[in-house]
Amino acid sequence: MYSGSAGGLTMRTVTQLAVLAVIGGAAAGWHYFGEQYGLRPPLEVLGLRQVSAQSGARGAAANAAVGVIVQPVRVGSVVERVESVGTVRAREAVTITTKVAGIVEAVRFTEGERVEAGATLVQLDAAALRAEVDQARAFLDDARSQLVRARQLQAGQTIAAQRLETLEALARQAEGRVRQTDARLEELRVAAPFAGRVGLRQVSPGALIQPGTVITTLDDAVRVRVEFSVPEVYLARVQVGSGVTARSSAYEGRTFRGTVAFIDTRIDPATRSVRVISEFDNADEALRPGLFLTVELVLEERNRALLVAEEAIDPVGDRAYVYVVRDGRARRQEVRLGLRLPGEVEIRDGLNAGEPVVVRGVQRLRNDVPVRVTETLTRPTS
Repeated sequence: MYSGSAGGLTMRTVTQLAVLAVIGGAAAGWHYFGEQYGLRPPLEVLGLRQVSAQSGARGAAANAAVGVIVQPVRVGSVVERVESVGTVRAREAVTITTKVAGIVEAVRFTEGERVEAGATLVQLDAAALRAEVDQARAFLDDARSQLVRARQLQAGQTIAAQRLETLEALARQAEGRVRQTDARLEELRVAAPFAGRVGLRQVSPGALIQPGTVITTLDDAVRVRVEFSVPEVYLARVQVGSGVTARSSAYEGRTFRGTVAFIDTRIDPATRSVRVISEFDNADEALRPGLFLTVELVLEERNRALLVAEEAIDPVGDRAYVYVVRDGRARRQEVRLGLRLPGEVEIRDGLNAGEPVVVRGVQRLRNDVPVRVTETLTRPTS
């Protein structure tokens, strides 16, 4: 058994020596003939030198610094908004109608004009009622005169207490009748309940109208409300006093600015949204009631937001990374993104202000590879 093992070892040794002899002979032959006839070295023939050269090249490439362009993380202001659509409502709006039937005697307003509170808009025919008013006032004057004479009787003259009470009752009755006829007379005058702008006229002089007949509309649009809805997910971030901007296709290039005035106490179960009412100054009355607007509601303003160039972001699935140059090497850093601005992205977590982030050459990088900064881009801070 031991001699067999020794024999096996002897055969392997002989084989190895034979291979070395062949290689040595080939090398000696190349030195003798190769230089004269341009033959390739034996190792190159076997492919060993090529493999070794390729490995060396890869090692050199791994150690060579990659040229990159960087840009420092800048600090800027960002405003987070949510968009919606809204409708303009007048702060005060009413449809002017009549309380009583009557014939239109005069129309005292011009369509589209602004009127003051209490201004007469329409006067109904009051000729018959004025006669009643005159009669009631005459009866009141007579009753008061009799009551005064009764109370001013000279000493020694007497008047029954019952007669005095009757005169006092007649006087009170006459006063009530006057007040009643005056109220009926006032109903024949249709007045503006508040200052505003009247709309189209719906009646003409001489027309017989009934209670509830529409005469015109009245809107106070010097300050208007814009109603819109936002998804319920933003409910906790909507605050009274938050800024609102609005635009309309009717006014290209113009932006209207207002504030949130009221947030509905209920959420619409069908749309899962909450209604928001905002108020806008409207001195020129450009915002007409019923106008359709595109609305942007400010949810949050961050004045110290961190911003990097959009091309610096290396997305991988639902994560985002950037390469930060530290100690001459590209460090792969995971970041949490915020708002996207034109050409820039907000970084909510993962970076510090001023850190140099690679913005050119990201595709050639991997974590911890040596880099050489060829250019540093600058951007003015806001």
